[in-house]
Amino acid sequence: MKIEKIKPIPKYMLKLIRKAEKDNPYHNTGFVRFYSYLTKNDGELVKVTVACKNKLNSKRWRCKQVIVHGIHSDKCFLKDIVLHFMGNYSIGWYEQGLQKQRKWYESEDWGWQDDQYFNIHCPILNITYLSKFPEYKYSAVEQYPYYDIFKYLRLYEKFPQAEMLVKFGLANYATSVQILRKVGKDKSFRKWLIQKCNEICFRGYYVGTLLTAYKTGKPLEIVQQLEAEKKSFYRHDGYKNIKRLFKTDKEVTTLMEYITTQNTNLSSYSDYLRACEYLGLDMTLPKNLLPHDFKRWHDMRIDQYRTAKALKDAEERKELYAKFDAIAEKYLPLQKNGKDAFVVIIARSPQDLIREGDILHHCVGRMNYDQRFIREKSLIFFVRNVETPDTPFVTVEYSIKNKKVLQCYGDRDSKPSDNVLEFVNKKWLPFANRQLKKIQLAA
Repeated sequence: MKIEKIKPIPKYMLKLIRKAEKDNPYHNTGFVRFYSYLTKNDGELVKVTVACKNKLNSKRWRCKQVIVHGIHSDKCFLKDIVLHFMGNYSIGWYEQGLQKQRKWYESEDWGWQDDQYFNIHCPILNITYLSKFPEYKYSAVEQYPYYDIFKYLRLYEKFPQAEMLVKFGLANYATSVQILRKVGKDKSFRKWLIQKCNEICFRGYYVGTLLTAYKTGKPLEIVQQLEAEKKSFYRHDGYKNIKRLFKTDKEVTTLMEYITTQNTNLSSYSDYLRACEYLGLDMTLPKNLLPHDFKRWHDMRIDQYRTAKALKDAEERKELYAKFDAIAEKYLPLQKNGKDAFVVIIARSPQDLIREGDILHHCVGRMNYDQRFIREKSLIFFVRNVETPDTPFVTVEYSIKNKKVLQCYGDRDSKPSDNVLEFVNKKWLPFANRQLKKIQLAA
């Protein structure tokens, strides 16, 4: 295929294009329409793609060649067309008088691109032209229902058995190298395909489904369901704990068959696996990895996990409360209880923070304020009215490092009244800083 041998659109082909345009629902809409036709270029079979356009509600119709693909060429030729990132095309029509300025991608000369690009799916208007090529006489290409006939013909040259698939209505498998090789080597597989032809045509199974069902003798529908579950598993962003144990396709297949047999699902298995790992069980042992009675062992491991976690949580909770109380005791001198209208009390436990947050509708009981407290990053103090010292009123976060108030909020994160702010900043803060200095000097 050579650029200099690209010929204008033949007159008979222009007539076919005009005829196709009349049946095109987008004719006279202003949208670009694409068609293709077969011809020769330097003795090679080529597919020429043409673009058609007219101005909206206008008889000013234009048609031109934009792409040329060769059956044995690794490059295609193109002109006045650009492929966008999202997969759509733009055509320039400056030379045809449908636009006032030339687009940046328009040129008087043909350019080239890799053959895999610019393969627009559009009707081939003269498929009978293939009769001029004896090598495709028995290709059954006229029965091939898809637009990308070059992909089919290239494979047909290597695997003539593609013709059988097309004639039996299995054209969607005629470009699968796996199927073509199997058909060419395995006579029993060819017979099996013909026997299952109607079912395969009706259902549209994966290539892997056909090969597995033939090999194992299992029903196609069951194998298809398994294949679909495997594909879903591979695409799923979660189940990382399962994917660490089941890495190969064979292992994943075993897992999916097990889940089906046990009448469970991946989510339940993931929970079971998480519980086993928390309990420190050896998951290389088959009895742990794929227990005989999944429901029984799932329920048992989940109960063991909850018990172990509750004990651990209780121990951690006990440790947290002990640390919290020790820190509160250390900074107890920063409390203030004098003749003022307000008193300042240090939080004595995480539960105090939760109660304060619940009553005042803010987040001091959450958001890791208890962790900041035991690490001595900041302390939490409660400002109360002297007459009702047990009733939550205003909450203060105090920075030990910076010796300043970080936050001071009342109910629903509201700003306290001026007299409260004056008390906190003018009376309590200086007092707290003096007390803190004494504690640090004594350490």
